[in-house]
Amino acid sequence: MSAPYPPAAPSPQQPPQLPPAEATAPAAKKTNVLALIALIVAAVGFIFACVPGAAIIGWILLPIAFIISIVSLFLKGGGKWMGIVGLALSIVGTIVGFVVFFAVVANAADEAFDEAFGDTDTTVSQPADEEAEAAVEDEPTDASLDGTRENPYPLSSQISTDDWTVVINSHTADGAAAVAEGNQFNDEAPAGSHYEIVNYTVTYTGDDSGLAAEVSVALVTSAGNVVNSYDSLVVLADSFGLDELYDGASATGSVAFVVPDGETALIRVAPGILADEVFVQP
Repeated sequence: MSAPYPPAAPSPQQPPQLPPAEATAPAAKKTNVLALIALIVAAVGFIFACVPGAAIIGWILLPIAFIISIVSLFLKGGGKWMGIVGLALSIVGTIVGFVVFFAVVANAADEAFDEAFGDTDTTVSQPADEEAEAAVEDEPTDASLDGTRENPYPLSSQISTDDWTVVINSHTADGAAAVAEGNQFNDEAPAGSHYEIVNYTVTYTGDDSGLAAEVSVALVTSAGNVVNSYDSLVVLADSFGLDELYDGASATGSVAFVVPDGETALIRVAPGILADEVFVQP
């Protein structure tokens, strides 16, 4: 009887098979580079748009940033907030650029206007004699009222701008004799009115030359009516002409006004075209 076969050796145990990974770790999102570029370009353009001398650079960069920002919002990747911020900066920067541009243009136009017509700010130097000083001391001390109808300057005050200096020398309340002597063709004052005469001196202090007629002198009655010398055609012995004056030259003359009887009048002076007007007490 043959020997039995030896028992079969046990097969080695197979290592347990690991289950497949259910999911791999998510890959990190890539940064939206275009959005970053849009943000940087918009920020630089915004800065340049705020600088008057370099605003042209801002006007170039801001539209570019606007387009890049919009494109970046349609791309995949993180950081889209940079595209949104860049878009907002490009819009706001464009608005700021326009504001700066118009401010520069307005300032340049103002400077050109001043060069063409002179400074329209009026300054006044009052006479230094004791009687005038005493009269000024009796007037209200509120400086904001100086030169107004409520608080006019005294005669002989120097009323000036960059181009003109005007001095009211005298005022004649009854100018009938001066009008009669001035020219035989002058008419008498209409019934219920009378002539008043104002004598004044203008001095040109501008760069080129100017016409004395650029200075305006009128009367404002107590009733609030404005009376101009050209309202009546009167020629006086020393009538004010259309003198052309250069720097430092002066002209002196008189003008006549027809004023209703019973009304008083203040002298209103504008030392140049569009200059601030002030009032002088006759």
